[in-house]
Amino acid sequence: MSAGALEGLRIVELGEMVSAPYCAKLFADFGADVVKVEPLGGDVARRWGPFPGDEPDPEKSGLHLFLNTSKRSVTLDLESQAGRDLFRKLIAGADALIENHPVLRMREWGFTYDALARINPGLVMISITPFGQDGPYSEWNGYDLNAYHLSGASSRYCGRPGESPLEHGAFSADFFGAAAAASWGLAAIYGRDNAGGGQHVDVSCAEAIAAAFVGGQNIGAYAQSGKFDKRTGVGMSLGAPATILPCKDGHVWILCLETAQWHGLAKTMGDPEWMQLDIFQDMFSRAQNADAMYPLIEMWTMEHGKMEIMERCQANGVPVSAVFTVGEAAEHPHLKERGYIVEQQHPAAGAIRNLGAPFKLPASPGGPQTPAPLLGQHTDEVLRELGLSSEEILQFRASRTIG
Repeated sequence: MSAGALEGLRIVELGEMVSAPYCAKLFADFGADVVKVEPLGGDVARRWGPFPGDEPDPEKSGLHLFLNTSKRSVTLDLESQAGRDLFRKLIAGADALIENHPVLRMREWGFTYDALARINPGLVMISITPFGQDGPYSEWNGYDLNAYHLSGASSRYCGRPGESPLEHGAFSADFFGAAAAASWGLAAIYGRDNAGGGQHVDVSCAEAIAAAFVGGQNIGAYAQSGKFDKRTGVGMSLGAPATILPCKDGHVWILCLETAQWHGLAKTMGDPEWMQLDIFQDMFSRAQNADAMYPLIEMWTMEHGKMEIMERCQANGVPVSAVFTVGEAAEHPHLKERGYIVEQQHPAAGAIRNLGAPFKLPASPGGPQTPAPLLGQHTDEVLRELGLSSEEILQFRASRTIG
């Protein structure tokens, strides 16, 4: 395999759960040397699960195994002065630090950007927090869902019209914040000559969600006219058909707004007479008559399976997709063909399946090179690289500075 696109970069990760670990994973899976610094008890994600057989094991957490491929694990007690000193030694030779700890915690440890830049002027520090490094909420406690709902996204998208907003799971704010942080953190690393050294990349997950989920279509419109959209449940209020409908073996998402798409859907359905009525000839009038139209389409979908519907509609130029379950997606031949489902052998979890690289670079494909590390698996190895002797490492272990 060719060298990773980011080979030669040295990254220190000081993160837990999702945002910083996922950001660091994107670096690691493309060849960067990522040293993950964990507390003696390990990243919280190790206790989060899911676990095989629902039996908790810090080496078998599905969340941890996904987020930490291709990394090396070092355990340090950062509550001790000796542990913080060892961390600073790591920083001295790093291109970047990726972290997601509360602002006050980093300040208590003495790990502000100004303090670390004095050790390493070329350091790029990538901080991923719910609300950012400054502003009224910067020192507040918060998690993924706090960031998500602060953005207005739940008012816009999650729930039915006239009912309460719903929470949005799956760590959306953390993952979007992490992807944004990886992009602009990498820009800061490669732009150090232009910037005259390192700099602090401040990523607010709430702002990443506001840009990606709500964006100019809503926030910009409000700034211009004082109006904004709210949740519509499933489908679209202005155009149709655009909704999820049941079928013989599940559900399909139908998006059929353009005239040619509507004619393609009619052809797929056998050109029923009702589809030729004037009230169904443009997406706006179809939306106004959706209560009459959707039951008629559903009568047809309920006679067919979702894969059949998707394939027949695609052949006629209609953007329809089967709504897959997670299990169906994991087994889907398209993802397998693209190498997005990879097999790995983990020393504790055994044979596992993981996700490959979400971005394709043909000359340096990337993706998980090694499974997630055991807790502290590389502590001795990394400390020796910092110049510590075996005797010094034993002393640090005896004092519980390292695990």
